[in-house]
Amino acid sequence: MTSVLIQRQPRFPRSFFKDYTSVAVLADETSRYHCYERIRDQFPPHRLIVIPSGERHKNIETCSSVWKQMTESGLDRHSLLVAVGGGVVGDLGGFCASTFKRGIDFVLVPTTLLAMADASLGGKTGIDFGTLKNHLGTFAMPAATWIFTIFLDTLPRSELRSGFAEIIKHAILFDKALWKSLVSKALEEQDWVALIKRSTGLKLMIVKKDPGEAGLRKTLNFGHTIGHALEGHALQIEKPLLHGEAVAAGMVMEGYIAWKKGLLGQGEFREISDYIKKIFGMADLPSDERWLVALSQDKKNRGKEILMALPKSIGKAVFDIPVSAAEILAAVAGYSKNQM
Repeated sequence: MTSVLIQRQPRFPRSFFKDYTSVAVLADETSRYHCYERIRDQFPPHRLIVIPSGERHKNIETCSSVWKQMTESGLDRHSLLVAVGGGVVGDLGGFCASTFKRGIDFVLVPTTLLAMADASLGGKTGIDFGTLKNHLGTFAMPAATWIFTIFLDTLPRSELRSGFAEIIKHAILFDKALWKSLVSKALEEQDWVALIKRSTGLKLMIVKKDPGEAGLRKTLNFGHTIGHALEGHALQIEKPLLHGEAVAAGMVMEGYIAWKKGLLGQGEFREISDYIKKIFGMADLPSDERWLVALSQDKKNRGKEILMALPKSIGKAVFDIPVSAAEILAAVAGYSKNQM
């Protein structure tokens, strides 16, 4: 398992870099300014690679630029790539490292709540392909994940809220006591450091049991089947949704499907739906249904069968549940009309 460090101040483990022939640091334009500049002196001599910020740059073209700079810098198979940034930087950096010369070590330094609580854990790398989220990727564990919670101070409310969606997801799936704690507080009242520690513990527990996503780990995709399709469509029309905003809407719609299938009680569904809508409001769904075509390409599917991870009750979940097109359309229609 990956070594995970959680502390407020950014201090790298002593002598970590001594076994590497060279080091490159990957950041995007935002994390370079707000985060990299705070820690640059702790790195040994290194090459800084900066990519544009935003999900729409999480693609093969950006990877080509990163690989080119890694090659020009003389990185070999004993080199290290450190990704400093949010989920996009971590996903893309891990993918570039895991494919460069058939794989070099990488370290993740997550700088957003979403990355700290979820995306930097578990060894999934990936990039988008057209409108399909994380369509290309690898399973590759980072050599370490260093979480410095002081970087939370750099985040606007929208980014904190986006990351909160993944914490909500973990609570719904695995921890009823955590859920009760979350719903008792407004967004501004949450203890982010405590939530990061609890959320990372839950995520790592699941990953340890199922590192290759053969079974139990599939539950972590709750909200992401519909959420990813919505997020991908928003990128296409250049009206992007933050990942957590799309997943929040996805959890409401997929929770509705779980209720209608008799998995989730009506009272618990209402509790989930009401709290998520209180925090996130309502996402604008496309006026036509063409965006739902992306669901046919979801990575959890088997053949033409759409499979979802769904809550069975708050604190318990099931996976590989077949869902029909009619059930999905009913959930989308209900959400669009705010009848949930």
